[in-house]
Amino acid sequence: MTEAVPALAAAFLAGLLGSAHCLGMCAGFSGLFAVQAEVASLRTRLPLALTYNGGRIVGYALLGLAVGTLGGGAIAALPALATPFRITGGLVIVLIGLRIAFAWRLLEPLERMGAVLWARFAPLARRLLPVTSVPRALGLGLLWGWLPCGLVYSVLLLATTTATPAEGALLMALFGCGTLPAMLTTGLGAARLGVLLRRRHARLGLGASLVILGLATLALPLLGLLQPAPHSH
Repeated sequence: MTEAVPALAAAFLAGLLGSAHCLGMCAGFSGLFAVQAEVASLRTRLPLALTYNGGRIVGYALLGLAVGTLGGGAIAALPALATPFRITGGLVIVLIGLRIAFAWRLLEPLERMGAVLWARFAPLARRLLPVTSVPRALGLGLLWGWLPCGLVYSVLLLATTTATPAEGALLMALFGCGTLPAMLTTGLGAARLGVLLRRRHARLGLGASLVILGLATLALPLLGLLQPAPHSH
Protein backbone atom coordinates (compact mmCIF):
# COMPACT_ATOMS: atom_id res chain seq x y z
CA MET A 1 0.00 0.00 0.00
CA THR A 2 2.90 2.40 0.71
CA GLU A 3 4.00 2.29 -2.93
CA ALA A 4 0.46 3.21 -3.97
CA VAL A 5 0.32 6.41 -1.87
CA PRO A 6 1.57 8.72 -4.67
CA ALA A 7 -0.97 7.24 -7.09
CA LEU A 8 -3.81 7.56 -4.56
CA ALA A 9 -2.84 11.16 -3.81
CA ALA A 10 -2.60 11.90 -7.52
CA ALA A 11 -6.08 10.49 -8.14
CA PHE A 12 -7.62 12.72 -5.46
CA LEU A 13 -5.74 15.78 -6.72
CA ALA A 14 -6.70 15.00 -10.32
CA GLY A 15 -10.34 15.04 -9.30
CA LEU A 16 -9.94 18.19 -7.24
CA LEU A 17 -7.82 20.07 -9.77
CA GLY A 18 -9.88 18.91 -12.71
CA SER A 19 -12.96 20.49 -11.14
CA ALA A 20 -13.09 23.27 -13.73
CA HIS A 21 -13.35 20.59 -16.42
CA CYS A 22 -16.12 18.85 -14.48
CA LEU A 23 -18.03 22.11 -14.14
CA GLY A 24 -18.01 22.52 -17.91
CA MET A 25 -18.88 18.94 -18.87
CA CYS A 26 -21.14 17.74 -16.08
CA ALA A 27 -22.85 20.81 -14.69
CA GLY A 28 -26.07 20.09 -16.57
CA PHE A 29 -26.44 16.78 -14.76
CA SER A 30 -24.56 17.23 -11.51
CA GLY A 31 -25.77 20.76 -10.88
CA LEU A 32 -29.06 19.56 -9.52
CA PHE A 33 -29.41 22.87 -7.71
CA ALA A 34 -30.78 25.91 -9.50
CA VAL A 35 -28.25 28.74 -9.59
CA GLN A 36 -30.61 31.03 -7.69
CA ALA A 37 -32.69 28.37 -5.96
CA GLU A 38 -34.82 29.31 -3.01
CA VAL A 39 -34.26 27.53 0.31
CA ALA A 40 -37.34 25.33 -0.17
CA SER A 41 -36.13 24.23 -3.59
CA LEU A 42 -32.64 23.62 -2.24
CA ARG A 43 -34.01 21.31 0.44
CA THR A 44 -35.70 19.28 -2.29
CA ARG A 45 -32.68 19.11 -4.55
CA LEU A 46 -29.99 18.48 -1.95
CA PRO A 47 -30.90 14.79 -1.40
CA LEU A 48 -30.91 14.27 -5.18
CA ALA A 49 -27.51 15.92 -5.57
CA LEU A 50 -26.01 13.89 -2.73
CA THR A 51 -27.51 10.66 -4.08
CA TYR A 52 -26.30 11.38 -7.60
CA ASN A 53 -22.76 12.07 -6.42
CA GLY A 54 -22.78 9.09 -4.10
CA GLY A 55 -23.81 6.90 -7.03
CA ARG A 56 -21.12 8.48 -9.18
CA ILE A 57 -18.39 7.69 -6.62
CA VAL A 58 -19.68 4.12 -6.23
CA GLY A 59 -19.69 3.79 -10.03
CA TYR A 60 -16.08 5.00 -10.20
CA ALA A 61 -15.10 2.57 -7.44
CA LEU A 62 -16.71 -0.36 -9.28
CA LEU A 63 -14.81 0.55 -12.44
CA GLY A 64 -11.60 0.78 -10.40
CA LEU A 65 -12.34 -2.62 -8.88
CA ALA A 66 -12.79 -4.12 -12.35
CA VAL A 67 -9.63 -2.69 -13.92
CA GLY A 68 -7.57 -3.38 -10.79
CA THR A 69 -8.67 -6.99 -11.03
CA LEU A 70 -7.66 -7.11 -14.70
CA GLY A 71 -4.28 -5.57 -13.91
CA GLY A 72 -3.72 -8.00 -11.07
CA GLY A 73 -4.64 -10.92 -13.30
CA ALA A 74 -2.18 -9.79 -15.95
CA ILE A 75 0.66 -9.57 -13.42
CA ALA A 76 -0.27 -12.92 -11.87
CA ALA A 77 -0.01 -14.50 -15.32
CA LEU A 78 3.18 -12.65 -16.21
CA PRO A 79 5.03 -11.29 -13.12
CA ALA A 80 7.55 -9.45 -15.33
CA LEU A 81 4.77 -6.92 -16.04
CA ALA A 82 4.88 -5.57 -12.46
CA THR A 83 7.65 -3.05 -13.08
CA PRO A 84 6.26 -1.82 -16.45
CA PHE A 85 2.87 -1.36 -14.77
CA ARG A 86 4.40 0.82 -12.05
CA ILE A 87 6.33 2.84 -14.61
CA THR A 88 3.16 3.29 -16.66
CA GLY A 89 1.37 4.50 -13.53
CA GLY A 90 3.99 7.18 -12.95
CA LEU A 91 3.85 8.27 -16.59
CA VAL A 92 0.06 8.55 -16.47
CA ILE A 93 0.26 10.80 -13.39
CA VAL A 94 2.79 13.01 -15.22
CA LEU A 95 0.49 13.19 -18.25
CA ILE A 96 -2.48 14.13 -16.07
CA GLY A 97 -0.38 16.88 -14.49
CA LEU A 98 0.59 18.21 -17.91
CA ARG A 99 -3.04 18.11 -19.00
CA ILE A 100 -4.08 20.25 -16.02
CA ALA A 101 -1.09 22.61 -16.33
CA PHE A 102 -1.24 23.22 -20.08
CA ALA A 103 -4.63 21.79 -21.17
CA TRP A 104 -2.76 19.27 -23.34
CA ARG A 105 -5.01 16.40 -24.40
CA LEU A 106 -2.25 13.84 -24.42
CA LEU A 107 -4.58 10.96 -23.60
CA GLU A 108 -7.32 11.90 -26.06
CA PRO A 109 -7.26 8.41 -27.69
CA LEU A 110 -8.69 7.07 -24.42
CA GLU A 111 -11.52 9.59 -24.71
CA ARG A 112 -12.32 8.45 -28.24
CA MET A 113 -12.39 4.83 -27.12
CA GLY A 114 -14.69 5.78 -24.26
CA ALA A 115 -17.10 7.48 -26.65
CA VAL A 116 -17.79 4.08 -28.20
CA LEU A 117 -18.67 2.65 -24.76
CA TRP A 118 -20.74 5.69 -23.78
CA ALA A 119 -22.88 5.27 -26.90
CA ARG A 120 -24.22 2.08 -25.32
CA PHE A 121 -25.11 3.75 -22.01
CA ALA A 122 -26.30 7.16 -23.25
CA PRO A 123 -29.86 6.04 -24.16
CA LEU A 124 -30.33 4.61 -20.65
CA ALA A 125 -28.93 7.78 -19.08
CA ARG A 126 -31.33 9.92 -21.09
CA ARG A 127 -34.27 7.88 -19.77
CA LEU A 128 -33.32 8.92 -16.25
CA LEU A 129 -33.70 12.63 -17.09
CA PRO A 130 -35.07 14.78 -15.65
CA VAL A 131 -33.78 13.68 -12.25
CA THR A 132 -36.94 13.86 -10.18
CA SER A 133 -36.41 11.04 -7.70
CA VAL A 134 -33.68 9.41 -5.62
CA PRO A 135 -33.62 6.20 -7.74
CA ARG A 136 -33.16 8.29 -10.91
CA ALA A 137 -30.35 10.27 -9.28
CA LEU A 138 -28.62 7.08 -8.13
CA GLY A 139 -28.96 5.41 -11.52
CA LEU A 140 -27.57 8.42 -13.37
CA GLY A 141 -24.65 8.64 -10.97
CA LEU A 142 -23.79 4.97 -11.44
CA LEU A 143 -23.80 5.41 -15.23
CA TRP A 144 -21.78 8.61 -15.23
CA GLY A 145 -18.42 6.86 -14.89
CA TRP A 146 -18.77 5.73 -18.50
CA LEU A 147 -18.94 9.31 -19.80
CA PRO A 148 -16.21 9.80 -22.46
CA CYS A 149 -14.03 12.05 -20.30
CA GLY A 150 -10.29 11.95 -20.90
CA LEU A 151 -9.57 12.83 -17.28
CA VAL A 152 -11.71 9.99 -15.92
CA TYR A 153 -10.23 7.46 -18.31
CA SER A 154 -6.71 8.65 -17.56
CA VAL A 155 -7.26 8.00 -13.86
CA LEU A 156 -8.91 4.68 -14.75
CA LEU A 157 -5.74 3.70 -16.61
CA LEU A 158 -3.82 4.64 -13.47
CA ALA A 159 -6.16 2.38 -11.45
CA THR A 160 -5.31 -0.49 -13.78
CA THR A 161 -1.63 -0.15 -12.92
CA THR A 162 -2.34 -0.63 -9.21
CA ALA A 163 -2.94 -4.28 -10.16
CA THR A 164 -5.08 -4.94 -7.07
CA PRO A 165 -8.90 -4.74 -6.87
CA ALA A 166 -8.92 -2.92 -3.51
CA GLU A 167 -6.40 -0.26 -4.52
CA GLY A 168 -8.07 0.21 -7.91
CA ALA A 169 -11.44 0.78 -6.23
CA LEU A 170 -9.95 3.09 -3.58
CA LEU A 171 -8.07 5.11 -6.19
CA MET A 172 -11.19 5.74 -8.29
CA ALA A 173 -13.28 6.51 -5.18
CA LEU A 174 -10.70 9.12 -4.13
CA PHE A 175 -10.85 10.62 -7.62
CA GLY A 176 -14.62 10.89 -7.30
CA CYS A 177 -14.33 12.48 -3.85
CA GLY A 178 -11.89 15.00 -5.29
CA THR A 179 -14.50 16.17 -7.80
CA LEU A 180 -17.15 16.79 -5.14
CA PRO A 181 -16.31 20.48 -4.50
CA ALA A 182 -17.04 21.30 -8.14
CA MET A 183 -20.03 19.00 -8.47
CA LEU A 184 -21.78 20.30 -5.36
CA THR A 185 -20.86 23.98 -5.64
CA THR A 186 -23.46 26.18 -7.26
CA GLY A 187 -24.06 29.74 -8.28
CA LEU A 188 -21.40 32.30 -7.38
CA GLY A 189 -19.29 29.70 -5.61
CA ALA A 190 -19.05 27.59 -8.77
CA ALA A 191 -18.10 30.62 -10.82
CA ARG A 192 -15.31 31.58 -8.40
CA LEU A 193 -14.01 28.00 -8.30
CA GLY A 194 -13.98 27.84 -12.09
CA VAL A 195 -12.13 31.16 -12.37
CA LEU A 196 -9.52 30.07 -9.81
CA LEU A 197 -8.82 26.78 -11.55
CA ARG A 198 -8.61 28.43 -14.96
CA ARG A 199 -5.92 30.92 -13.92
CA ARG A 200 -2.67 30.16 -15.69
CA HIS A 201 -0.43 30.36 -12.63
CA ALA A 202 -2.81 28.21 -10.58
CA ARG A 203 -2.98 25.58 -13.33
CA LEU A 204 0.79 25.53 -13.69
CA GLY A 205 1.40 25.16 -9.96
CA LEU A 206 -1.28 22.54 -9.45
CA GLY A 207 -0.26 20.61 -12.54
CA ALA A 208 3.36 20.70 -11.39
CA SER A 209 2.36 19.11 -8.09
CA LEU A 210 0.92 16.16 -10.00
CA VAL A 211 4.02 15.90 -12.18
CA ILE A 212 6.13 15.68 -9.01
CA LEU A 213 3.89 12.89 -7.70
CA GLY A 214 4.29 11.09 -11.01
CA LEU A 215 8.05 11.37 -10.85
CA ALA A 216 7.98 10.04 -7.29
CA THR A 217 5.97 7.07 -8.53
CA LEU A 218 8.48 6.50 -11.30
CA ALA A 219 11.52 6.71 -9.04
CA LEU A 220 11.39 3.32 -7.31
CA PRO A 221 10.82 1.08 -10.35
CA LEU A 222 13.38 3.02 -12.40
CA LEU A 223 15.96 2.73 -9.62
CA GLY A 224 15.23 -0.98 -9.49
CA LEU A 225 15.95 -1.29 -13.20
CA LEU A 226 19.19 0.71 -12.89
CA GLN A 227 20.56 -1.38 -10.03
CA PRO A 228 22.85 -4.16 -11.23
CA ALA A 229 21.54 -7.66 -10.82
CA PRO A 230 23.25 -9.64 -8.01
CA HIS A 231 25.95 -12.04 -9.20
CA SER A 232 25.85 -15.65 -8.15
CA HIS A 233 29.02 -17.21 -6.81
